[in-house]
Amino acid sequence: MTAAFNIFLLVMAILALIVFIALHYFEAGYGYLFNPRYGPPVPNKVGWVLMESPVFIAMAVLWALSPRMWEAAPLVLFLLFEAHYFQRSFIFPLLMRGQSKMLLGIVLMGMLFNTLNALMQGGWIFYVSPEGYYADWFSRPYIYVGGVLFVAGMAINLHSDHIIRHLRRPGDTRHYIPRGGMFRYVSSANYFGELLEWTGFAIASWSWAGAVFAWWTFANLAPRSASLYRRYEQEFGEEFTRLGRKRIIPFIY
Repeated sequence: MTAAFNIFLLVMAILALIVFIALHYFEAGYGYLFNPRYGPPVPNKVGWVLMESPVFIAMAVLWALSPRMWEAAPLVLFLLFEAHYFQRSFIFPLLMRGQSKMLLGIVLMGMLFNTLNALMQGGWIFYVSPEGYYADWFSRPYIYVGGVLFVAGMAINLHSDHIIRHLRRPGDTRHYIPRGGMFRYVSSANYFGELLEWTGFAIASWSWAGAVFAWWTFANLAPRSASLYRRYEQEFGEEFTRLGRKRIIPFIY
């Protein structure tokens, strides 16, 4: 099982590299970058629930079927993971404003990846990690360092989403430059928060499964942040460029 799981992780890491390269040539067509070539549109709220809920449900099933379900460290990792996806699957869609659409192709790809990711993270934490791997986890630094990064990233992500949601008044369809919070440093502060979350989770779990997910997060969001940066440049010109922001990682990229 361990050998098969390692092959699974390797394949997922290679697929992330392919996605990273491809997204430099094809913009992910949702949100500000909406593009109808990815299939028929569905309401944004429905799309987000369909796309994000499979990972929440699959992870819960893997936990419930595991003999390790009440071990302390796996349980904490499970709760961190599910906290993010409960918010993303069921709360975030309810907070969305407007009548935006999401393309069915994007929803289906998201559902597939999220299901595979549940198998990566839940598979490692509850089934594949060696017996006793997490037994003395609270005497090691990983869970504390990773947990702090995860919570900080989630806070940044939620605050940035709040800023984006309140850029427009009801009925307004114009685009605006997000300001405040981590938007002082990057144009995609919500993506930075998510990247920080999953980097923290990789440290907290101290696993190749977590590292592959952090790599997937970067491979997906870094090219998208670059595309958004270009759109801001095109639409707002010097008003945007004079802010001196990076794309997704403060002071670096």
